[in-house]
Amino acid sequence: MEASVAEAPVAVVLAAGKSTRMKSSIPKVLHPVCGRPMIEHVLDSARKAGVQRIVVIVGYAADQVRAALSGQPDVEFALQAEQKGTGHAVMMCREALQGHTGSVLILTGDAPLMRAESFLGLLEDQRLAHAACVIGTARTENNFGLGRIVRDADGFFQKIVEEKDASPDEKLITEINVGCYVFDGPQLLVSLDEIRPNNKQGEYYLTDCCGILKQQGQTVVASCRLDISEALGVNTRQQLAEVTQYMQRTTLARHMADGVTIVAPEQTYIDPRAIIGADSVIHPFTVILGPASVGAQCCLGPHAVIQGTAVIKDGSVIAPFENIA
Repeated sequence: MEASVAEAPVAVVLAAGKSTRMKSSIPKVLHPVCGRPMIEHVLDSARKAGVQRIVVIVGYAADQVRAALSGQPDVEFALQAEQKGTGHAVMMCREALQGHTGSVLILTGDAPLMRAESFLGLLEDQRLAHAACVIGTARTENNFGLGRIVRDADGFFQKIVEEKDASPDEKLITEINVGCYVFDGPQLLVSLDEIRPNNKQGEYYLTDCCGILKQQGQTVVASCRLDISEALGVNTRQQLAEVTQYMQRTTLARHMADGVTIVAPEQTYIDPRAIIGADSVIHPFTVILGPASVGAQCCLGPHAVIQGTAVIKDGSVIAPFENIA
């Protein structure tokens, strides 16, 4: 049993940043997206990908993050007291990773649209290639400011080039680094020992680990498993709204594909955890907050509010302006 735990994927989630552009005393990763702290969406996707341990790296307002996640038994914490870059953040969980022989999935807590299917794909790529590192990538024409994935003539990963260092030809590359990685656990610790703050910011970059491992003759793979929407991170209130709107659109589309009529999607809010039976009709301005369960052939609203873990039986009619908790 102990061996299987040591080999099962561990997730390291970067959640130490303040994000001054949010202009908030609340840690960025605790700002809600569709009713839940955005980091919880990341943790859920990691669990669905088979992760059994999650190490959350905290820093700014660390006590708030710890308190928000304290009820989750698979979550442990590592403190990054000073923010010295992504590589430095991962260094802070060295003790937690010591002795771990399996994969380490490194994620950011401010990218709540990441999907478990993408994580599973990256983990499978690492297994098949026996790779020391797999870099999650996506393609986009809107690549300004993003790290480009440079491949050799045979299509193999060569390096990551940042915008400021890219040549004119490299700036045309549409495959970008999305900040999601799978490392072999022992190889990650080896590469962390080698990175240096040799940059204008004086920071330790996790991306340097990829190049170091490649120079050491290890297999490093760039895997275009992610949709560009998954790379949407939150650094501003506008981006928070954009991510929330995207998650709402996908939630409503899923329910409609499953046989639910949503009369006015742009005027309806449904928590992604809610369950709704087929042939139910959701009228405008209806709001479902929380993991409620709505049966089949129900009629909700308009202006109905369903809260929490409420259970609505098959065939129920929830009148306009009715509030059920």
